[in-house]
Amino acid sequence: MELRHIRYFLTVVEEGSFTKAAEKLSIAQPPLSRQIRDLEDELNTRLFVRKARGLTLTESGEKFLQYARRIRQLADQSVEDIINMRDGLTGRLYLATVEGRAPSLIAEWISAFKDKNPLVEYEVWNGNSDDVIKRVLSGLNEVGIITLPYDEEGLDGRLIYEEPWVAIIPKDHPLAKDKGDTIELKKLAPYDLIIPSRRSRRKEIENWFAPLGCEPKIICRMAHMLNAYELTAKGLGIAIYPASAARYVNKGVVIKKIVDPDVTVGYVLVKNANSDLSMVAKQFWDMVIDSQGK
Repeated sequence: MELRHIRYFLTVVEEGSFTKAAEKLSIAQPPLSRQIRDLEDELNTRLFVRKARGLTLTESGEKFLQYARRIRQLADQSVEDIINMRDGLTGRLYLATVEGRAPSLIAEWISAFKDKNPLVEYEVWNGNSDDVIKRVLSGLNEVGIITLPYDEEGLDGRLIYEEPWVAIIPKDHPLAKDKGDTIELKKLAPYDLIIPSRRSRRKEIENWFAPLGCEPKIICRMAHMLNAYELTAKGLGIAIYPASAARYVNKGVVIKKIVDPDVTVGYVLVKNANSDLSMVAKQFWDMVIDSQGK
């Protein structure tokens, strides 16, 4: 088995047909089909089922696909690392992040990393914690920032930042007129609430209220904080989000820190515990972890 067999196999999978794969690889279809047959002969199993509407992987093909992707990643990474040793750090860093404080943290880290590694390029994806975790575990992004809580299985995570939760209150709401920049949690119970869309977040917020003998009136869950702000500014409810939200909203609302109890959100830097980082991602990871120790 040679590396070209791996690349040919993956291209056929990605394109869904031998014809399209051959065009992408700039080779004729018969030689491509022969290379795949040679691979199947070496593995002593069929990898594809050929159907009228295209190709599907067999059970063996699905299993081999996992190894093939890892082999290609290691091959590409080895070339990148050797070039980096010769010419300085190059390549592309794939990051995924939640909202809240995370974008500011990412910006600070990229700025510091770029000063030392000006040839590195960046792709930053934004979503909720569940989506970030999926992307990190699948290899779409090497390093991510999520918020607690999370399932630690398959992930290597480091707590990097904490901040309080706040209530974003419509300016004409009765609670907006309360003195001070804090609000007791129990005062929010009678009112319609807008919260982040992450599945585990609802249970967490319900647990805040449970010791007080009341339940939150959650009317809306939203993936993006700015959308929640727009609803709040229109008077449709009180939004509960991390304190960093106050940096992006200021018109039509009043922001108060939630107390009694004090509730905080923790941000965690994560990577796949079962995969090696590329040289670019490893140096970025090490820089961030080292900076947290200072």
